[in-house]
Parts: sequence; structure tokens; C-alpha cells
Amino acid sequence: MFGMVSASHLPDSAMPKLFKFTTLSLRDLILTFAPVIFLVAGLSYLAYWIIDPFPPKVVTISTGQENSGYEQLAKRYAVVLARQGIEVRQKRSEGSIDNLQRLQDPDSGIDIAFVQSGSTDMAHAEEHDLISLGSLFMEPVWLFYRDTRQLRQVRDLRGLKINVGPPGTGVPQLFEKILSANGMAPKDVRLSDLENTPSTVALLNGKIDGMVFSSAADALLIQMLLQTPGIKLFQFTQAEAYTRRFPFLSKVVLPRGIVDLGRDIPERDYRLIAPTATLVAREGLHPALVDLFVQAAAEIHGKAGWFQRHGEFPSASYTEIPVANSAEKYYRNGPPFLQRYMSFWLANFFERMWLVIVALGALILPLSRVVPPVYVWKVRSRIYRWYGQLRMVEHAMEDAPPEQRAAVYAQQLLRLSEIESRVNQLSIPLSFAEELYGLRSHIDFVRKRIDWLMQAPTGP
Repeated sequence: MFGMVSASHLPDSAMPKLFKFTTLSLRDLILTFAPVIFLVAGLSYLAYWIIDPFPPKVVTISTGQENSGYEQLAKRYAVVLARQGIEVRQKRSEGSIDNLQRLQDPDSGIDIAFVQSGSTDMAHAEEHDLISLGSLFMEPVWLFYRDTRQLRQVRDLRGLKINVGPPGTGVPQLFEKILSANGMAPKDVRLSDLENTPSTVALLNGKIDGMVFSSAADALLIQMLLQTPGIKLFQFTQAEAYTRRFPFLSKVVLPRGIVDLGRDIPERDYRLIAPTATLVAREGLHPALVDLFVQAAAEIHGKAGWFQRHGEFPSASYTEIPVANSAEKYYRNGPPFLQRYMSFWLANFFERMWLVIVALGALILPLSRVVPPVYVWKVRSRIYRWYGQLRMVEHAMEDAPPEQRAAVYAQQLLRLSEIESRVNQLSIPLSFAEELYGLRSHIDFVRKRIDWLMQAPTGP
């Protein structure tokens, strides 16, 4: 249309002014939104600090003896958690009892450990703020002995030299319970406390009559001893009775031929008794780490094995220690919903912060209705404050004594010129141009009134 000039035809020097008057007032936006932004940011930081959505990047696990099944398992956990950027530091121990004692000591530096069922009870675990992440696998009691002996019942061990391992393992305590259930005392058997490797050498050399230990079936020591000539495996013929006496034990069967079908090893089924290996932590372990370890356990222990069906482990059963809430949810419902579609870190952040996000949304909604009127008020206040100056000019005119009116009128004209000059320098968005032009017209109105008063006759 005629009379309109497009922005492309404006000189370069006019472009900044054009943008200055056609955009929102950045200064007023900052002053208006800054308190809201600081409030939301402060509340977000406080919630982040309280909820602590991200776990530490390093966790220490107490394992077992050198080359033990626990130590081999810890290495597998370290590989799985390393995929999520978590470093798992491993610390060797004597075994289950030693691990339990470390967890009870806040200064030990241990976050999580393998503990055998039967090592503690519910009251003791709650007293020391211990939580279970679930049972991992059956850990049968293996009693290997030289075939020069005929052992049918536990009482046949009387007078024999049997190695039960160091005191820090769970086996000495468990073996004492087995002896007690058979009316025997530890003194009725010559017990030794060698670690597994030297104990195996002693058994093969005939220095001891037998050795007892508890381990998963896939341990290399088990595989080797089951195939060693001259070494036999003790069968717990009363396995069912043991499980009734000791609820933390389960009856399991080592199937015939499971080691080597071609050579028919073992040559028959063996009934065994088995506690379970449990992953135990302090109650303060970060929930995200609990989730990671439970998911790692499902990956490592979820397959079928010699004593378990596919998906039977890990499990919230077979443990006398209270199961962590997040672990129990996993066993009941599977992985959290968001973790099925997002990376662990992102899903964990939203899962732990969703309540805060909803709360902040509820806070921002009313603030979003308050802030725009405040912004409008701030912009308009830059115009309206000059109306106060205009009123002062009018008051000065009205209050001037008759003999000083000429001088006062002249002084107020100068003041109006100063006001007008300052108003012309105001940077106001075009959406508020009506108020600005209204102010300028009112300034002109007051000026004309003064001019009229100065020209009006002063006497009769």
C-alpha cells in the first residue's frame, strides 16, 4: 500500500531502533522474571540435593577368598555395571561371616557384599540397617571325602579330620548346626580351617579325610573334585529333614550325568542341602545402585542351572534379611517402565525427580498467570511515573502567589521541556505506544494551558 515503508527499505542506522521498539522490553522481562527464575531454580536445587537422583560412580563390594566363587561373581558384576559407568571395586574377604561383619561396620568402606543365608536373622539385620537385594543362587553344602572311608550319615564323621574353612566363611557356623542336629559337638570331629585351595591339596595328599565348603555348582573346584578319582561326594539322605529344621536351607538334587553325560559323572543323583547366596547392602545404599545391582543379578543369575529353573533367580525369597523396596518392585513387576525405553541414567532421573517436576509445574502454573500482569505493570509504570511529574507542575501553577505567577509559569515551562525530553528517550514496546503518545499529548496539553495562563489578563 502507498505510504508504507517496509523494513527492507529502511536505512541501516534505523534498523536497531526499529527492533528496539518492536520487541519486548528485555530489561523489564529480566526484572519481572528474575525473582520467579531464582525461586524455581532454588527450589529445584533444594529438591535435587534432597532426592540425590544420581548415584556415586564408585561402589565397593566385599567378595570372598582368592579364586572363590564370590570373587569370580564380583568380576562379572563389575563388567555389567561398567556399562553404566559405575566402577565396582572388589575387596577380598574370608567369606560370608566376614562380609556380614564388614557391612555392620560403617568404617569398613564396604557398600555391598555376598552373604550366605543362615548367617544372620531378621532382628539382627534390622538392628544393623541391612537390606537384601535378593537371593542369587543355591549354594549347596559340598562334603568331599576320600573313597577309603564309608560315609552314610553325618555321625560317620566322628573322629575324622575335616576341613571347614576359615572362621570368616559361613561354613563353620553352618557345619556346627549340622553336627548339633545329629547330636554331635565340634570336638567330636577334628576340624581344620584351611582355605579352599590348600585344603584341596591336603585332601588329595591324604592329610585330611574330607573337606566341607559351600559354593555354586559352576565353581571350578566343584567341577574338578567331581571328576577326581578317589574322591567322593557325600549325599545328605536326610535332606528334607534338614530343610524342616533349618528354614534357610533348601533341598536340591545333583542330577546323574550333569557333569559329563558321556562318562556318566556323577553316576547317580545326589541329594544335597543348600543355603542361598544373597546380595546384602546397607540401608543407605543409593536406590539407583540397588536397581543396577538387581538388574545385573537378573542378567547374571537368571538362566537355568544345575539347581534352578530359568528365571527362578534372583528372587525376593530364600532370605531372612528385609528386601529393599526397589528390589521387591523389580521382582514383582520387572524393570521400571521408563528404563524399558530410555537409558538408565535418564530414566533414573525422571523416576526420582517426577514428583519434583509435578510440584514445580503446579507452582509455575499460577506464577505464569501472575508474571504477565506484573510485566505490563512494570512497563506502564515507566510511563505513569511521569504523570506524577505533570501533577507536580500543575500543583506548582495552582499554588503560585499572584505576584510570582509569571516567574513560576516560565519555570514550569522549562520543567515541562525537560520532562518531554526525558519522555522522548523512553524505550517502550509498540504494544504500549498508546500510553506513550497519550503521555506526550498530555504534556502538550499542560504546556498549552501554561501558555494560555501567561497570556491571560492578570487584572480587572
